[in-house]
Amino acid sequence: MRTAPNLQVQREAAPRPAAPTDIQRIAQHMARLTIAGLPRNYELLHEAIIGQNAGLAQDIAALGPSPRQASLDELGLKYRLVSHCGLASEVSHGEASKMLREAAERLSESLRQKQAFVRAAETALQSIAGNLDQSLGSFMSEMEYLSTSLSTVLASEKDVEARLRSDVERLETIELGLAAAHSASATDKLTGIPNRIALNKAIADLYDREEGASGNALIMVDVDDFKALSTRYGTQVGTRLLKKLADLFRKSIKKNDLVARTDGDEFAFLFANVGMQEALAIADRLRASVEDHLAFATSDNTAPAKLTISLGIALSADAATASQLQANARVALHAAQSNRRQPVQAFGR
Repeated sequence: MRTAPNLQVQREAAPRPAAPTDIQRIAQHMARLTIAGLPRNYELLHEAIIGQNAGLAQDIAALGPSPRQASLDELGLKYRLVSHCGLASEVSHGEASKMLREAAERLSESLRQKQAFVRAAETALQSIAGNLDQSLGSFMSEMEYLSTSLSTVLASEKDVEARLRSDVERLETIELGLAAAHSASATDKLTGIPNRIALNKAIADLYDREEGASGNALIMVDVDDFKALSTRYGTQVGTRLLKKLADLFRKSIKKNDLVARTDGDEFAFLFANVGMQEALAIADRLRASVEDHLAFATSDNTAPAKLTISLGIALSADAATASQLQANARVALHAAQSNRRQPVQAFGR
């Protein structure tokens, strides 16, 4: 009797579940702690988890599950996160308004005391003028009353003066805090150079000028294959490279120019008083400088790898608005990214 052949069924290995994205990790953490899905809460958790801010992570953990929103906002203000700078202004304005109300109330009370003293003085003078034969004891009693009233007024005046001085110092502290918060909101925490907020303001200021925005060039920069690089060699390597790149870019600009980190591996330059030919020359120098100075050792013992970038150029003279200038530069950057043989592209050229 023929037996059936022994067939071995090979089971396909079950695919490993994909690693959660940053957004998923943060969403899961927020769900575990029962934290409201507000944009500022997302940034708070992003800074703690993705930004690897150990101090902030410990402070959040110390709040326990279901933390109060006010407590979370206090942490955002403490660590000067961009999303919480608006809250800083609201809190500061609230404190200033409260101090001004209290100062007004103290001044009103001081004025009431002065008016009471004036009435008492008028009554005493009328009493003296109407009764010249009153006894010395009666006269001294009225003078003692006036002296006591005057002492009360003077003490109140000194208290008001001290409180006002204290309020002025507090207002100056608030002003410095707001200035620091605004500076922090326009600074990239990783690299220390300006961020997208600072770039947007600088471009908007160009188009608000009476003389117009012509004569400026916006160059957008993207690191080629940065995500693949970070995946292969680790996020720490990627972070170090971004810091070195920012430092190199910072040294490449003049006083009236601006460089900003606008996204994870994207940067932007705003150059003043340059035309297209000069902008192209600048972009070529930037590209060559990165390739020459940002070679890095790899973890698999191969030859050192070089960082390369793509650049897109747009002139303010070709854009009627700030948003159009950025859109033009983005179009040029996409063209450069899609053609590695020509990593520098100019809008409309």
